[in-house]
Order: sequence, then structure tokens, then C-alpha cells
Amino acid sequence: MDQDRATGGRGAAHAVHPPFARFRDHLFHDPSLGFWLDVSRIRFEDGFFAGMEPRIQAAFAEMAALEGGSIANPDEGRRVGHYWLRAPELAPEAALRAAIEATNTRILRFAADVHGARVRPERAARFRKVLVVGIGGSALGPQFVASALGSPADRMQLYFFDNTDPDGMDRTLDAIGDDLDATLAVIISKSGGTKETRNGMLELDAAYRRLGLSLGAHAVAVTGEGSELDRYAAKHGFLARFPMWDWVGGRTSELSAVGLLPAALQGLPILEMLEGARAMDEVTRAKDVPRNPAALLALAWYAATGGAGRKDMVLLPYKDRLELFSRYLQQLVMESLGKRLDRQGKEVCQGIAVYGNKGSTDQHAYVQQLRDGLDNFFVTFIEVLQDRAPPRGGIEVDAGVTTGDYLSGFLQGTRKALTESGRESITITIGSVDARAVGMLIALYERAVGLYASLVDINAYHQPGVEAGKKAAQEVLDLQGRVLAALPAAGGRAMSLEEVARAAGSDDVETVFWILRHLAANPERGVAQEVPQGGSPFDATYRRAR
Repeated sequence: MDQDRATGGRGAAHAVHPPFARFRDHLFHDPSLGFWLDVSRIRFEDGFFAGMEPRIQAAFAEMAALEGGSIANPDEGRRVGHYWLRAPELAPEAALRAAIEATNTRILRFAADVHGARVRPERAARFRKVLVVGIGGSALGPQFVASALGSPADRMQLYFFDNTDPDGMDRTLDAIGDDLDATLAVIISKSGGTKETRNGMLELDAAYRRLGLSLGAHAVAVTGEGSELDRYAAKHGFLARFPMWDWVGGRTSELSAVGLLPAALQGLPILEMLEGARAMDEVTRAKDVPRNPAALLALAWYAATGGAGRKDMVLLPYKDRLELFSRYLQQLVMESLGKRLDRQGKEVCQGIAVYGNKGSTDQHAYVQQLRDGLDNFFVTFIEVLQDRAPPRGGIEVDAGVTTGDYLSGFLQGTRKALTESGRESITITIGSVDARAVGMLIALYERAVGLYASLVDINAYHQPGVEAGKKAAQEVLDLQGRVLAALPAAGGRAMSLEEVARAAGSDDVETVFWILRHLAANPERGVAQEVPQGGSPFDATYRRAR
């Protein structure tokens, strides 16, 4: 499948071919991208590609309609336009194109003003650090890019509040230390109602106030126009507000202001990242499967999982810089493909579980099970040809062998050992980890996910399960409020678990137990727990401690 020559034998029984012939016949290579994809170690059945041709062509047509502006999420009447972010001329309306281009220009200008100290904090001479407050797609993409492309030469250091864990936020603030007054907060939430992000913003506001500073003088927002966060930012005098359009989903938002603004502040070449994504998009629009790496990837997933998610995707990038790629892909793949119903309303319970870390670390972790344990996975190796960025040189750790040679050898050895054990794998190869390559990887997987979703007839662009979880969490917090109101004050008669539940108007005693256990473990919440001697936690009584 090399772009430089024709490809043969896609429908043949490759199991009888010599290994190199099979590798040669299935290898995709685009020299202009510096990109390789090997799917030869997926066990395609005879006639697989020919049999899937009508379905992949239908998927191409759906993808073309998506890029043309069709409604992709009928639940919300939304289009899905992350492809326009790196090719604004494809946007279906001139106003959208202008908005994308203007936003990218504003991002670059704002970052330059921060770096040049034309945008300054209240007290310090200049901003030196960035704290990104977001969750899910508003954090995973920026974290991945910051880790993949960061260096000591970065213009600013990045930190993250990516959870509502108070101890995690304290650890981040401790890491920032005395530089909080020189820290620019980038608060990201499309609706502004995401509780984890809202909580992080309020914790950060309190931290600034302890220093006698204001959040607004140190913050920018990335959010939807007119959202709760947008209104808050305007009221509190944020330094700037950048758009988060409703046609960009969180898991495909890295190449919007969500990811571009933190990257630009870090000093990364965001235009190169956009160019890499654009170049991959162009290649993955090909209607000829052997010349389309996203189609090959989607079809390999289908063959490996039976189109029913029967195997997990294990990601093994053999490069420390790509360590967070599996976390990023977990959301992109699992939130997009993990659906109970297909587009016809039939229960299918689709999805592909994703996990991984990095090679060769996992040579010493779970590769043993991959080779000899349950055959319930397929591996994706990611190889990076360049060992280290010039001009740094290496040393030989053995005669004629460098540390990079060992890394390459471990990748090839693990790939071979898995094949010998009958385990399937895919290998992606890039020349180096730079901004262009990172953009290419993001675009490749975005399109592969969309194509695979079409193949299995699910909607990749909604997430009802996420909303259900948020609703259930709010119900717990509402119950907690009733529990607190039901507890007697200090000096009053302590109540049993069941009595608290009845007083709170709930027959869900288990959830009341969880609430009381958590409150009692945090003295500042003012809930006292008394467990009788020799009794169990279920025999405990509760009252307000103050």
C-alpha cells in the first residue's frame, strides 16, 4: 500500500504468503507525510476488504456530508465541524470561516502580548506560568500536546486542574508555589456549567484572594458565547474570552482554542500542528482504501474486534513523549464508540476499550499477559524513527548499539513475540515527535473513529451516558443536602443510618451510608460519627459536630 506503487492481493489469503510479502502488500507509506501504517499483522479473513467495500464507501460518503455541514448529532441538532478548524475554507458558511481564522489570529496575538509582557498580571512583572482549568477534552488534549512537544525552552510552564479533587488542586498550587501571582489561568468549559471546572475556578479564585489578588486580572476563558462562564468572565473582568463553538465536541477540540491557546502560550508552533492535521485530512479523504490510512485503521479495528468490540485496543508508543496519547485516545475512542443503541435504535452495546502506557516500560509490566494470557486485545505500536532531537548526540552502550537501538529492538522483538503467539497488532511509524506529526496523529484518529462508527452504524458524536452520570451525581449531592439538614445539632440525640435516611426522605440507604462516611472522614464538614465498641460501620450513629 506504499503510495509510490500499486498494491496487490487485498482479497487474497495472506496467511499463506511469506511474512515479508504480507508486510509489503499491506504497508501504507506516504513520503510527503513521513508516515507509515502497517496492518499486516491483523488476521483479515479471505475477501474481507472486498466484502467491506460497500460499507466503507458509504462511510466515506457520510464523512463527506459531515464535512459539508450536515447535522451529525440529531439529539441536539448540531453539526460536527472539527475538520474546518484546520481547513477553514471548508466551512459551509463564510461567517464560520472568518470566525475560525479570526480566532487563530487572536490566539497568536494574545500569546505574543503575554510573552512580551504587554498583557501583565496585577503585581508581578510578567506571566511566567499557565494553569489550565478544564476536564475531559478540555484537559486531555492540552496535556498530551504539552507533554509531547514541551521542552525547557518553553516560553511558559503549563499546569492543570483537571479534576474536582481538592488534594490534587492543592498539589498543583504547591508546585506553582510563589509564582501564583505570575500565573495565567485558562479556564475552559463550553457551557460553563461543568461542575469540575467550575469548582476548580472557585478554588483558584480563593487562592488568588488569599494573596490579595483577583481572578479576573489573571484569567482568560474559552467557552461558548453567552454561556454561564462567558457571563462570569465578562462580569469579573477576565483578560480575554475565546470561543468554544457548539459544532466542536470536547473530544475533538484540541485544534480549537481549547488546545491552541495553551499551546501558543507554552510557545509551541500551533500553525505547524494545524498544518499536520490538514495534511492528514487530505490523505484520509481518499476513496481508495489502500491509499487512506484512516480507512485502513478503521477496517483493521473492525476485523480485530469482529465489528462488535470483542477485543481491547492496547496502545504502546515507544517514545516517552507520547506517553499521554493513550489517555487522550481513551476519551476520543471510548466516548465516541461506546454506545448502547445503534442509529436505528437497536441495542448493540458497541465500543472498543482503550488502555496503554509506553514501551519499553510495558515490557516489564503487562506484555507478559499480552503474549501468554487472554487473547482479548490487539496492540497498536507507535514507532518514532528519530531517537533524539539534534544536535544532541548519543553514546554506544554496547559495541555498535545505542539506547535508541535498544528501544527499536524492544519494539520489534515485542511485535514479533506477539505475532508468534497468535496476537494481532498494528504499527504506526512517524519520523519524529514534532508539532506537525502530533497534528497528523490527532487527525488520523479523529477520522478513523468517525469511519468506524459508520461501519458499525452508531452515532459517534453524542454521549448520553456522560449526561446520565452527571445527572446521577447531582442527585447524590441533592440527597447530601437533605442528609445534612436532617442531622441533629451537637447535643442532640445521634441518629442511626436508617433514621438519617428516613429523615432525609430517601429509601436509598446505601447512598446515605456513602454520603455519611465521606462527610465524617472530613472534620471540616462538621459531621461526627460514633461506632459502638465491637460494632460495625453500619451500627454507627451520626450528629452535627458543631
